[in-house]
Formats: sequence, structure tokens, C-alpha cells
Amino acid sequence: MTSLSYDRYCDEILAQTDALRAVLTGADLGVTVPSCPDWTLRELAVHVGGAHRWVGETVRTRASEEFPEDKVPGFDGPDGEDPAALDAWLAEGAAATVAALREAGPDAEVWTWVTEQRTAFWARRMTHETAVHRADAALAARVPYEVDAEVAADTIDEWLGIVALAQEEGDPEAAELRGGGRSLHLHATDVPGAEWLIEFGDDRFTWRRAHDRATVALRGTLTDLMLVFNRRLEPTGSRVEVLGDAALLDFWLDRSSFG
Repeated sequence: MTSLSYDRYCDEILAQTDALRAVLTGADLGVTVPSCPDWTLRELAVHVGGAHRWVGETVRTRASEEFPEDKVPGFDGPDGEDPAALDAWLAEGAAATVAALREAGPDAEVWTWVTEQRTAFWARRMTHETAVHRADAALAARVPYEVDAEVAADTIDEWLGIVALAQEEGDPEAAELRGGGRSLHLHATDVPGAEWLIEFGDDRFTWRRAHDRATVALRGTLTDLMLVFNRRLEPTGSRVEVLGDAALLDFWLDRSSFG
């Protein structure tokens, strides 16, 4: 499985937003989000919708530098506490952002916070931003969470790339993800070929899709692997299995938790 197509990312932003809206419908929006304890469920939704609108303006204006949040129309969410207004605001923001992405196409030059300065970055980033925060919402609302296998795998791929970039740019926590001879294997038990080998070299870590022996292995469904990798599910729970040096998995999770 490789990166998804640009059109698929655009479709997924809408689909993941619709799924998030479904979680919010009828839920207590004042409940604390366990995986983001500084936020209520409503604040989580406003964060996601604000991110959509910010990216939409970034793309629509072909911004060459970071777009000011205070210049984004509707960034802070709807006035009042009406759940219906929040639902409509989320839907409208996602639709407008996807419209801007589709109009621009994948190769339009635009500011991003990585070396890839084109719209394709934002389509992928907003897909996974929405999918992972949908998991946060599901935890808060205490409802089941599942994500398409291709999306879950690409979420892991994308995060590995972000952590590798942070290491290259000298992030102090990511810089510690090294040490010759150690390795981490992710193995999805429900999707053939969904496996990753992360190897800690003397200067940096590298990763590839592979099945191989490792210092520690994390086994579980692909959705659960993605949730552990994004620190939304504890590796000590019954839904996944850790084989080998569990401390190395904790080491990875602790030092790739920025962002």
C-alpha cells in the first residue's frame, strides 16, 4: 500500500468529517476528551473545523507564508452552543477546503511547514488530521472506531515521514531515535502486507515496509496499530500484543509524540 491519490484524499477529508459529525450527533459536547484532556468534545470539533478552514484559505490564496489564523473566516467556530450550528459549520468548512484543493490540483505551489511546498501535502495532512481526531472523538463519546485499511496504513506512513523530517531538522526528542542494532516491527494481523520495520541506526532511524525479526514487535489490527502509533491506544491493553523489548516501543512513542 502506498500513498493515496489526490482525489482519494479529497474524498477522505469529506468522509472523515462526515464520520466525525456522526460521532458528535447526540453526544455530550462538554465531556473531556481522554486523549486530548485540555479539550472538551466541542473544542476538539472546533479545532478540526478551524484547521480545515485555515488550510482552505492557505490553498485558496496560494499563500507563500504561514496564513494568519485571525484572518481565516469562521476559524473560531459558530457562535453559541447549538450542536446543529456546529454540525453545519463542520460540514461547510470541510466542503470549502476540499473545493479549494480540487480547484488547485495536487501540484499548486503553496506554503507548508515541510520541504514539500505544494497542495498535495495539505490534502494528505487534513485526511489524517481528521481521521485521528475522529478517534479522539470516538474515545470521548465511547463509541467504536474503525478506519479504512488504506487510510490507516497511510496514516502510519505519513507520521513516520513527519518524525524523520523532525529528526533531520534537529528536534531534540526525535534526535534520540537512534542507536545501532535495535528495531521495531509493526505487524497488522488483519491486512496482508501491512508491516513496517523501523531500524535505529547510529545517526538516525530509517523505516521500510518489511517482515523481519526485531527488538520489539507490535501486533494487532491495522486500526489498532495506527491508534497505538498515534498514542490513542495504550500498548499495554488487550487489543494489541507486544513481543520483545516493550521499553523500546515506549521509547519510540515518548520521543515521537510532538506535533
